[in-house]
This record gives sequence, C-alpha cells and structure tokens, in this order.
Amino acid sequence: MQIRNETSNNEAGIIFTGCSVAAAMQPQQQQQAQAQAQTASRRREVMVSGRRVKTIDVHAHCVVPKAMALMGRSPGGNESRGPGISEVGMRRIGEMDEQGIDVEAISINPFWYKAERDLVEEVIKVNNETLTEWCAAHPDRFLGFASVALQFPDLAVQQLEHAIRKLHMCGVAVGASVAGYEFSDSKFHPFWAKCEELGILIFIHPQSTPDLAPRLKGNGWLANTIGNPLDTTIALSHLIFEGTLDRFPGLKICSAHGGGFLPSYAPRSDNCLRVAPDMDTGVKLKKKPTEYLRQMYYDTLVFTSEALRHLAAEVGVNQLVIGTDHPIPWEDKSVDHILNAPGFTDDERRAMLGETAAKLLGIKL
Repeated sequence: MQIRNETSNNEAGIIFTGCSVAAAMQPQQQQQAQAQAQTASRRREVMVSGRRVKTIDVHAHCVVPKAMALMGRSPGGNESRGPGISEVGMRRIGEMDEQGIDVEAISINPFWYKAERDLVEEVIKVNNETLTEWCAAHPDRFLGFASVALQFPDLAVQQLEHAIRKLHMCGVAVGASVAGYEFSDSKFHPFWAKCEELGILIFIHPQSTPDLAPRLKGNGWLANTIGNPLDTTIALSHLIFEGTLDRFPGLKICSAHGGGFLPSYAPRSDNCLRVAPDMDTGVKLKKKPTEYLRQMYYDTLVFTSEALRHLAAEVGVNQLVIGTDHPIPWEDKSVDHILNAPGFTDDERRAMLGETAAKLLGIKL
C-alpha cells in the first residue's frame, strides 16, 4: 500500500476546478470539504534540520461499535478513556494535525479471544471490513491493522490472508496471549508461518495480566500501569526462550509501550540458565536472549528522554517507531518526545519519526 506525499500548509491539498464542481456538491460534501480545508490550514508539519518528515504512528486505537454489540458490549469505558475512539474521521485527523502525526496505523484491542467460532467469525469480519472502509475514506492518513481470531489458529490464518490480500490491510494486531495460551505454543506456529510468508508487521498490544488480577486491585490502575507492560514482557520472553523467533526468523514484531519491562532488565535473561541449569527444558537458542531484542521493533511510548535513550541503547535506535496510544491520552507530545530527546542524530530522529515505520508498513515516502 502506498501513501501519497503530503502537501504543505499553503497548498492545503485542495485543487480548485471551478464553480460548477462546487455547485454540484451535496451540502454534506461541502461541509466535509470545508472541514478538510480548515484542518489542513492548521496542520503541524514536522521538520528535522529544515527537512520535512512524514510522521507515522503505529500505536493508535479504535473500536467498531457494531462488532462490540455482537459480543454484548458497548464502547462505554473506551469512549471515556479515549474520546472519539469509535470514530475514524475529521475529529481524529484534527487531533493528529495538532500533534504533528501524518499517518496512523490503527488497531483494535482484542476482546474476542474467548468467543465461539461462529460468533468470532462475524466479529472479525465486521472489524476488518469497517476499519478498511474508514481508512479508505482518508487513504493518505490511515492504515488498518487486521483483527484475527487467534483462539482458532486455522481460522486466524484464513482471516489474515483475506485481510492482507483482499482488504489490503497493513499488518495484524494481536494481544499478548490467547485465552491462557502463550504465543510460543506450537498451536500458533501456522499463524506465525503465515505472517512470515506475507512479510507483514505484527503489532502486539497487551491485555493486562489476568492471572494477577487480585494483586492489581486498588489505587493506581495497576491492571494497566503494571499489568500491561508485564503482559508484553512475558509474551516476548516466551517467544525468545521457547525458540519461536529461531523457528520464524523473518517475523516483524512490534510491541507497544517500548516492549514493556523487558528492555529495562534484559541482561538478566542472559544469565538465568547459567544460574539455574536445572530450569533448562532443552530448547537450544541460536543467540543470547538479549540479541533477539534487536530483531524486534518497539514503540516510543516511554515518556522520558532517559527512558528513550535507554531503550535505544538496548534494542537499537533503528528498531523504534512512534506510538501515541491515540486517542487514549497517555501522550500527546510523542513527536516532541523524539525531537527534544538529547543524544540522537538527525538521521536517527527521522528514522524514529517515520522512516522505519514506512519500511515496515510499505508506505512510500
């Protein structure tokens, strides 16, 4: 999929073709055109050393109310925590323009991993088709990650193939485990093989750590604050230690929230079986555990310059891409986070802001 180059503020992306066209437009179309013109006029263009950079956000969310209704759910708390999460249109574009985000690759957090097969088939169909329609309305601003029913790996393979080859979605979004099963379980090997074959980006977004729910109660929203990064940490660790990344070395995996806690304490992984050889199950890795970190990708949602510096030092700056969590308001200065962090070169900033994501998602700069 190709994303056309953006115009400058002065051009605003509008071509004037005469009064006859305007007269033929329906009132709703005229209102939309006016809204687009107003949005374009206030669009923030990100520059690095005087050179325009197309910024690409790989961590942005939406929900499809119709799909949620099939599961007996409503947007509810999703809307209160992320206003506008069930709308992919001019409101979202306006917020992106203020932040300096040119393109969002949008994902839907899985809430269907325990659903029965017939039901989840319909949920995924609605999710993927609706998100594709929303993105097609603004093809220069949005791409959609596919949803899949991973509790039925054979079905997930079919859904993924259809989403990528027929709907032209940009990759696939998954949780960090599936109804109690780790991604390293052999039942998921056909899915990973298909992802590798298609050469697509896999975006991992955690779903808290359900096993610890009693301990995560109380003040501080610990189910998210601690539970989400921990969920990702466990998922990535299993993919490494169970040999999944050796079996499928071509996988392009990007995880939310800077990879959780793993990059912050990764060297411990290199020493665990030396200290406790009795815990070795016989899986022989081709590399040290920490080396696998440098073949995966991570968003930059880590809040401080020091956290970003450390993440880059552990995994490599070319493995980092913007993640905003939009419209959930964890961070609305993701672009400035990268621009203002000390110690990075202009080329490294451009890579984090969009060039690396463009390569992963097939976006033409």
